[in-house]
Amino acid sequence: MAKKSTGPSFREVMTSIKKHQFSPVYILMGEEAYYIDELTRALENNVVSEDDRDFNSIVYYGADSDIGSVIASAQQYPVMAERQLVVLKEAQTMANAKSQLDKLASYVARPNQTTVLVVVYKGDALSATSQLLKMAKEAECVVFRSDKLRDYQLAGPIMDYCASKGVGIDDKAISLLCDYIGNPLSKLFGEIDKLIVAVGNDIKRITPELIEKNIGISKDFNTFELVKALSRKDYPKSMMIVDYFSKNPKQNPGVMIVATLFSYFSKLFIATVTRDKSDASLMTALELKSAYALKDYRDGLQYYNAKMALDAIHAIREYDAQSKGIGSTQNEYELLKELIFKIFTAN
Repeated sequence: MAKKSTGPSFREVMTSIKKHQFSPVYILMGEEAYYIDELTRALENNVVSEDDRDFNSIVYYGADSDIGSVIASAQQYPVMAERQLVVLKEAQTMANAKSQLDKLASYVARPNQTTVLVVVYKGDALSATSQLLKMAKEAECVVFRSDKLRDYQLAGPIMDYCASKGVGIDDKAISLLCDYIGNPLSKLFGEIDKLIVAVGNDIKRITPELIEKNIGISKDFNTFELVKALSRKDYPKSMMIVDYFSKNPKQNPGVMIVATLFSYFSKLFIATVTRDKSDASLMTALELKSAYALKDYRDGLQYYNAKMALDAIHAIREYDAQSKGIGSTQNEYELLKELIFKIFTAN
């Protein structure tokens, strides 16, 4: 679910739209475009019937529009219909966008009740000092902020999306999708859609095996399995995975591997110095959303102390520099083998 700031949640806004309980003004903003696009599409499909859209649905694009035209359209009345829809898309691309949008404040204070005005502003959200936002909140219009999700927040939206498609998904399958596809959500959900189409209507649950077969992510040789092998000090398995990476570089770029390893050992270090090692305490300290995600850290705590975790972090930083050609001419996978050796021999 999109991160809730001071406004309504995605689900709340979507529910009201589907019930045809419209606000005269919607301001949809933020970095996570998926939820903004879904709400915009829902408004386009529900505010005006398909038969009335030719005369009562107007779309502006920021770079090619001016606020005066948007306000003029919003102040008009619908043609032989209950309401009209006016959408300003890509508002962030307008020249002097934020100051231009503030000119909408006077309209928002007294909006045309037969118009639904939608302002779509992607990227950085409008600031709290925005005159438009202040007036929109005073007028009790809908202000929806869709913040970019962190990696540890993706599991919930993936499960929700799969549930909306009538399918379940395994925890390991979620981890594979997060590690190898990740943000933005539109790309992540697009891969899920393609998998469901490829498998057919009989699919009941998404498994690592289905992901491997249809998306091309190996269920046995991936960064998720590399972390697991490192957490258990399984040197042979770790080297097998790195060898697989070297033979499949397009699917396993070094930058993704180093980011995953750095994240794991950084959190493992936090785990080593956290006094209360109960599940609840560690999940809070490591910003984890499920006990399943905690397992690799539990395993790591059996084999690594704080110094060893710090040594691993230092070795990973050194690998990152060398893989970029600083102080080394070896390819990134040979360097990765050396990194794994250093991590295993630290004490």
